[in-house]
Amino acid sequence: MHKLVLNCLRKAAISIAIILAFGLAPLPAVAENKSIVISSGGPTGVYYPVSVAICRLYNVKYSFLGHGCTVELSGGSIDNLMQLRADKVDFAIVQSDWQAHAKNGTDTFADVGAHVELRSVFALYTESFTVVARANSGINNFQDLLGKRVNIGNAGSGQRATMEVLMDQHGWNRFDFASTREFASDLQAQALCDNEVDAIVFMAGHPSGTIKTATGTCDTKLVSITGPEIDKLLETSDHYRASIIPAGTYFGQTEDISTFGVSATMVTTSDQQDESVLRLVEVVFEKFDRLKRLHTALTNLDAVEMQKDIMPASLHDAASSFYSTGVN
Repeated sequence: MHKLVLNCLRKAAISIAIILAFGLAPLPAVAENKSIVISSGGPTGVYYPVSVAICRLYNVKYSFLGHGCTVELSGGSIDNLMQLRADKVDFAIVQSDWQAHAKNGTDTFADVGAHVELRSVFALYTESFTVVARANSGINNFQDLLGKRVNIGNAGSGQRATMEVLMDQHGWNRFDFASTREFASDLQAQALCDNEVDAIVFMAGHPSGTIKTATGTCDTKLVSITGPEIDKLLETSDHYRASIIPAGTYFGQTEDISTFGVSATMVTTSDQQDESVLRLVEVVFEKFDRLKRLHTALTNLDAVEMQKDIMPASLHDAASSFYSTGVN
């Protein structure tokens, strides 16, 4: 036993001598595990599967280095921005209009003030304001919602906040409807098909799983969102732009639907580590073609537009540096 210990000590001494003699450094320590969390949306919306697609690419490239990516469900854009402000998540997907309000401390964010640390990372796709109505409801345009049973969206969601903007634009309040409901995105289609409401409103990249469910399960139709109030909204706001939901996007949709939309954007804060932001933008643009195949809402992504589309908050320094190298 004594000889065995001496032999082990002798071998250890020889190993140390070799390292010192040849200047060999010891093996580096394993990198600190730094996983990122993306706050997304409801399970049947578009934010969630898009976040999952991004995390999937991120984990393939970085998980073996101890850098993982996970997705959290949430109530939507406003909930995400509040979570980000509270430092409970690292990144979030949000509507560009509510990104602007959070940055400036306006509208819903007036009480909490401007989020000066809010930073953009990249834009994604256009989200169109969408109304789906029961076919026999008599709803053929936005104005026809008056006196009807309408799901206006859950508190904390971008669709709810945008619906309230439209109501203000038209001079309406909740009492102008027969009733209002606040179903979350994953419950809207069922409520519509169960005849609990006459119409649902949705802010989504298309095609949307919720709207596919509604149009494929019961007799429904998409409604165009047009008129002088919408024209004025587009003229007076930098956040919105006209958009089209092409014919054939959903079952039974035989014509284009005119509406308006915003950009879905990935955001973080100035406190987020440069390395985390750089890893995220690198994997998105290095695996760009693969990303576009992971969800139908990403099919028409444009790498150049993603760097400069409607993003009210300044770019995070790491993202800005990456884009300055000429990503296309």
